[in-house]
Amino acid sequence: MSGGATPATSERSEFVESGAGLPPRRRHRRRLLATAVVVALAGAGAYVERTNPHGISFSHPLGLHQHHTAAGTQDIGAATSTQTVERRSLSEQTQVNGTLGYAGCYTVLGQAHGVVTWLPAVGRVIRQGQVLYRVDGAPVVLLYGSTPAYRALARGATAANVTGADVAQLNHDLVALGYVESADVDSAWDEFNWATKAGVEKLQKHLGVDQSGKLSVGDVMFLPTAARVTALQAGLGAPATGPVLQASSTARTVSVALDADLQSEVKAGDQVTVTLPDGSTTPGTVTSVGKVATAPSNNSGGAGGSTPTVPVTIRPIDPTATGSLDQAPVVVSITDQTVHNILAVPVTALLARSGGGYAVEVVAGDGTHHLVRVTPGLFDDAAGMVQVSGSGLAAGQRVVVPGQ
Repeated sequence: MSGGATPATSERSEFVESGAGLPPRRRHRRRLLATAVVVALAGAGAYVERTNPHGISFSHPLGLHQHHTAAGTQDIGAATSTQTVERRSLSEQTQVNGTLGYAGCYTVLGQAHGVVTWLPAVGRVIRQGQVLYRVDGAPVVLLYGSTPAYRALARGATAANVTGADVAQLNHDLVALGYVESADVDSAWDEFNWATKAGVEKLQKHLGVDQSGKLSVGDVMFLPTAARVTALQAGLGAPATGPVLQASSTARTVSVALDADLQSEVKAGDQVTVTLPDGSTTPGTVTSVGKVATAPSNNSGGAGGSTPTVPVTIRPIDPTATGSLDQAPVVVSITDQTVHNILAVPVTALLARSGGGYAVEVVAGDGTHHLVRVTPGLFDDAAGMVQVSGSGLAAGQRVVVPGQ
């Protein structure tokens, strides 16, 4: 690629890492990327025409001004290769730290009189209709519902039906467990009728307790989902009233404390990529973004330095891909912006011009090289590509990048 080369002359030249015209929030990031480009170029040669139609003079980051003759171009000695200018889509992402674990946190408050005689092991999952713990040997059963148990549930002595949200969720549980036919309760789900009583008796038979057809306060515990035991707060022989254990749901989730100034960049439904501790990645969906910022506590008692954050919750699309780690550190890549049908080159193809701005070195079909001024747009860190626009640049052209 060289012909009639002349020795390079040493000349000190200032490289400008321009952020002009870039979105304010991204400007510091673009400057860092531009700096990385300049550093990369320090180890890579470039082949440019001394005279080009755009009048651009390129100065090497190490202070070597490249000279070219009419007979050819000059090689300053470092390896280079070429990459194709592509027409494609790019996405700009922000990477933030997150924590992988389980959704929800529940404190199970005992209501039965007596002492605790059995507790599940930490990590055990208790599901609908299973025993959560025992009081005086009797089971306290987990049922699903958002309304806590607060009263005895039974059919009245005069056959009057007890009604309410707690009865409705009891009926749904009994149907789900196969103890009641939905046709027998769907006319009034919130009524404790004859079918409900019969269903309770079947549940009690399954548990091996007296088949009274009624539930006293403390016989059942309503929680929104299956409970994964995370901690025991009561010991065997302790009073059964008050905190008994801590639990979470079995749903996998990623929690992020997002800088408050990025809140407007993220919304529920956004797709993200989660990098797991083993380096593998899995997709996720943002399910909620907090509206109230919180400043982290400063345990040292000193001033400032803390950045307010808002909580962001992410649901992995394939929970099984996340394994079973709890409170594990992960990295979340959040897509801020996507552009389509644009010209893109590798970030390392950008050349910072001594007069400000950027250029890329294009290799023509006959092997000659020339610089084309470009304006950088969106940076895609994951792809290592940058959006560029400039007169004389087209898809399919080859541009010079540092070699291996």
